[in-house]
Amino acid sequence: MSIVKGLKHFYSLLPIILLVSVLLIACDAESPVAVKSTPVFLTSELSGGETTIFDASSHAFSTPAPNLSPAAFEKHLEGDVEFEANFVTAPAVVNPGLGPIYNNISCINCHSRDGRGRPPKVDEKFVSMLFRLSLPKPADSMDGQPPIPVPGFGTQLNNRAIFGTAPEGKIKIDYTEQTLTTADGTRVHLRYPNYTFTETYQPLPEEVELSPRVAPVVFGLGLLEAIPEDVILAYADETDANGDGISGKPNYVWDVVQQRYTLGRFGWKANQPTLLQQVAAAYHDDMGITTSLFMTENSAGQAQLTDQSVTPEVSDEILDVVTFYVQTLAVPARRNVDDPQVKQGEQLFAKAQCTSCHVPTLRTGVLAGVPSVSNQTIQPFTDMLLHDMGPELADNRPDFRASGTEWRTPPLWGIGLVRTVNGHTNFLHDGRARDLMEAILWHGGEAEASRQAVEQMSKGERDALIAFLESL
Repeated sequence: MSIVKGLKHFYSLLPIILLVSVLLIACDAESPVAVKSTPVFLTSELSGGETTIFDASSHAFSTPAPNLSPAAFEKHLEGDVEFEANFVTAPAVVNPGLGPIYNNISCINCHSRDGRGRPPKVDEKFVSMLFRLSLPKPADSMDGQPPIPVPGFGTQLNNRAIFGTAPEGKIKIDYTEQTLTTADGTRVHLRYPNYTFTETYQPLPEEVELSPRVAPVVFGLGLLEAIPEDVILAYADETDANGDGISGKPNYVWDVVQQRYTLGRFGWKANQPTLLQQVAAAYHDDMGITTSLFMTENSAGQAQLTDQSVTPEVSDEILDVVTFYVQTLAVPARRNVDDPQVKQGEQLFAKAQCTSCHVPTLRTGVLAGVPSVSNQTIQPFTDMLLHDMGPELADNRPDFRASGTEWRTPPLWGIGLVRTVNGHTNFLHDGRARDLMEAILWHGGEAEASRQAVEQMSKGERDALIAFLESL
């Protein structure tokens, strides 16, 4: 067992160890040690309900939920091993099937410590960022159709390839700086990303649609999957019937298991319906690994690649335990909830109507096979819906019902620990924001009024707002 697995095992047993210690002390009449009462946690601290952990270290995103049964804990660890497995070129004894074109060799390489990715720095390789591709939909196409693949490229640019095969191409990023001045005269520098295709193995159509995506955190996903559909739909208001300027809408996407359109929950545009399909799609699109859900290689249709696997390269058993792993990662607790500055920031967050999309509290239902995430009161700060974020954040690439300006409200839990876990503070779908204030000031569209409210705040108020976000 590795040191990391050993620590996880120790932390999982810690409540039992403490309980036994307390019982032994209580039974020892001669013991002068007083038995302390069980600590009482504030509801506002329990971001993940009973799946919450009080760990603000670099392991905050990668710890098993503390309410797992022994059998569930073992399954979680099995999934952890597979999540960290590196794939190699076939034939091989262990983990064959990589590619022939791909973006990365394992899940953990994109989601380091189960956390958030970022764009590469100058002269760095792409590690935790990828690019979706598609062709424009015809003007007479029906609403809600999936993206149209680019001939010879599919729907994702694979920038790496096995020996003897050409990568599909590369992307170069540079930034244009712009300055925003708040009402009190504070100057905030924002950077707008520009993307250029280089070294494509064949020409790309001029009209290609490109969407950058950094890897999101993967903890707490089982809780989001367990939120009943009717709870999510209760927040939808596509025509803005109440006139508040917020018109969140659900995405409906193709479920390959059920063979029908269902509610989208995962991905930057809510383009995946379940974690099972999300995991299988990541194997397929990011690593070139086939499963029973996606049997055709991601290189299908390329003239340079004609051999196609007919046997899944990852078994249903592995797919199941990896899905369970991301369903049962713990959620880090909120911190400093009694701090006056944090409390002020929370009030300002609500006053600026940020809670219209970043809904603080939701209740999960029952997720079959995952009792640890069922019937929990959680604080993810999301409504799981699509919102128009304006032209400056637009990728102009529709995805099922999501338009080119719409994005799913990302959960905010754990956002204050990204620096600790992942060593950076890059936010938004493309990582352009270098801190939380930059991320806020990029908001537009339905969030325009909220952004303007922040611009009108004093420096002290903005500091309080950031203190609140960093407490999540």
